[in-house]
Amino acid sequence: MIRGLLLAAAIALLYLGAALGGSGHSGPVSDHFDGRRFHMAIPRERHLTDYVEWLVQRDPGHWDDWTDQPPGPPPLPRVAGAALRVTPVNHATVLIQTAGVNILTDPIWSHRASPFSFAGPDRHGPAGLRFEDLPRIDAVLVSHSHYDHMDLPTLKRLWERDRPRIFVGLGNRGTLEAAGIGGVVETDWWQSHALAPGVHVTGVPAQHWTSRGLFDRNRTLWLGYVVEAPGGAVFFAGDTGFGPHFAAIAARFPNLRLALLPIGAYLPRWFMQPVHMNPAEAVAAWRTLGAEHALGIHYGTFRLAEEGQQQPIADLAAALSMPEVPSAMAGSDHVKPVATPFIGNPGAAADCFHTPPFGHAWAVPERCEQVMLAQPQQRITKAGFADP
Repeated sequence: MIRGLLLAAAIALLYLGAALGGSGHSGPVSDHFDGRRFHMAIPRERHLTDYVEWLVQRDPGHWDDWTDQPPGPPPLPRVAGAALRVTPVNHATVLIQTAGVNILTDPIWSHRASPFSFAGPDRHGPAGLRFEDLPRIDAVLVSHSHYDHMDLPTLKRLWERDRPRIFVGLGNRGTLEAAGIGGVVETDWWQSHALAPGVHVTGVPAQHWTSRGLFDRNRTLWLGYVVEAPGGAVFFAGDTGFGPHFAAIAARFPNLRLALLPIGAYLPRWFMQPVHMNPAEAVAAWRTLGAEHALGIHYGTFRLAEEGQQQPIADLAAALSMPEVPSAMAGSDHVKPVATPFIGNPGAAADCFHTPPFGHAWAVPERCEQVMLAQPQQRITKAGFADP
């Protein structure tokens, strides 16, 4: 009980901002930036009373103290042409290999997702790959500034070893450069960058928030990414709640081959729903995106919420077995995805939405023929997410 309260307090401290300083963006006003702070498409601010209520009501699921697993085999040095190979490492860290390019998402090999070595969420198992076994990394996609996604020690190791381009949201350059990390490419929503011949990286919207310090809340941008390559586009959602951005992304990128979608850190729903999808919402997002395949991420490494260590996998399996695409955020005034029936065996959806063990590579087929939709999902738009 005491350990749980201390852990919850540490998580709450991180959410409020555990350090005193932080980076920030200065620039013109936009549909998601008021000149000083970024804002969510679906506003939902948390207050101190919310954190206190969460601490008082905590009912955490079971996590093993430590699950020792041998590392996966070293990945291939490169994957050429239209082939696509992805290796989930842990949490939101995935190695993407296609068109001769190696990309890492939100890399973290540190023991804690925290500014402190003695407090904050610690890992419950090793990374699925040894850092030393990583192939040369050409690019890193960082979704936002929270410590479990922007891990400065890991980013510095990557910069010193490989000199990759490191894509981050607006306002994060100062944090990385102060830590001795170069190659920073600040990116706004819908801003594109050429990475290699035939390969482009585009920042896309997400429903989240940022803070690394007490005074920098939402001063830096959170985002996902779409990597366009000859073999098809890959969407990395980063950390996000369900929202109208998925329909907007589908409109601009109608032929996604793979979507990397978070399925963890979702309980309690009254607290987490605005910024963290649950597995049922991840399934709804996958179908809204129209992606051929999906890969579940953001689970099983750091205890950040109330669900148990294995609960995301079980809840995902239940969502995939449902006869209809789950209606996420039912009753919301902002987003009302349509529950759409699957054609054929609903359980076959699991053939297209994968959660392979950490460290095990997945050669992603070009198409997944197991699941089709009887009709397209309704497209919902909102100010700031107009169809292109």
